[in-house]
Amino acid sequence: MSKQLEKIKQLIEKREQARLGGGEKAIQKQHDKGKYTARERIEMLLDKGSFEEYDMFKEHRCHNFGMEKKQFLGDGVVAGSGTIDGRLVFIFAQDFTVHAGSLSETMSQKICKVMDMAMKMGAPVIGINDSGGARIQEGINALAGYAEIFERNILASGVIPQISGIFGPCAGGAVYSPALTDFTLMMEGTSYMFLTGPKVVKTVTGEDIDQEHLGGASVHASKSGVTHFTAKTEEEAVEMLKTLLSYIPSNNMELAPRKQCTDPIDRLEDSLNEIIPENPNEAYDMYKVISAVVDDNEFFEVQPKFAKNIIVGFARFNGQSVGIVANQPSCYAGVLATPSSCMEPSCCMHTERLPYPRSPLPCVSHTVVLIS
Repeated sequence: MSKQLEKIKQLIEKREQARLGGGEKAIQKQHDKGKYTARERIEMLLDKGSFEEYDMFKEHRCHNFGMEKKQFLGDGVVAGSGTIDGRLVFIFAQDFTVHAGSLSETMSQKICKVMDMAMKMGAPVIGINDSGGARIQEGINALAGYAEIFERNILASGVIPQISGIFGPCAGGAVYSPALTDFTLMMEGTSYMFLTGPKVVKTVTGEDIDQEHLGGASVHASKSGVTHFTAKTEEEAVEMLKTLLSYIPSNNMELAPRKQCTDPIDRLEDSLNEIIPENPNEAYDMYKVISAVVDDNEFFEVQPKFAKNIIVGFARFNGQSVGIVANQPSCYAGVLATPSSCMEPSCCMHTERLPYPRSPLPCVSHTVVLIS
């Protein structure tokens, strides 16, 4: 066999090794928990055959605590680019089978590379988080890696959409970045977001609390408002991410994708005559009003479980994506309170990246419809 063919064979074998992440036993353990691996999640989300991976063979450089003997190709994150419904996106997915998805210096470099390329190309960036936080063996180097990611979150804000999927337990530094992104989706029952775990809470405050009540999807969806969407299965979560992307632009200089409208242009909604009562003191359901006037009666709500006296989300009029903000008379008479005042369709890319101070520009991406 020629040297060239031998090298090609070695490359193929190395790729197969990288695709195994932490090994077959670790993958099986992930499946036993009802969770998919990082590569399986990317495969479900992106168009078939569109994924181009970056830095597949990257390894960490830590020699403390015997870490030089625990090397895995890719170093715990799968990163690259692909398409969703033909639109370019950049994506990274933390691999829990490798050091519990903990962040190292080299992992942060892979994530930052993807975020930099997303900014350069004007494309959304999606992060699938399944991480135990900073890799403690690397100490300050891991924390510095988080700082690099946070900086890019801030620089990308208002320029490209940033979407976080919390598909597993995330603690410490692993939750700061998702909180800085535009949209966050959490898995019900298997994902958590907290700065420190129940044991530390018990030590410091003396209070007993489990993971779900400390930082589960139900808490962040209904009380803190940190997460915008929740899903019962990873398949459902993937479909929600695809739906969300269909409503938002790729960057602050483009319009959201237009969808062909099949509704008759002269459509009349007689149901509106029945929904709103004659007595102004009687409550009614604003969801029925929204459903009656938007294309195909389709409304994609953001934060449906948080501050229910205000409804926010996305819909289409004549195929054009719009953001909707509506009072909900059937909940607290639709009044504004602190939680409801903070809610808005946050994907409107209405700021241009300029030297400080930033100058707000008219939104070129969405029309916002106010219904009250």
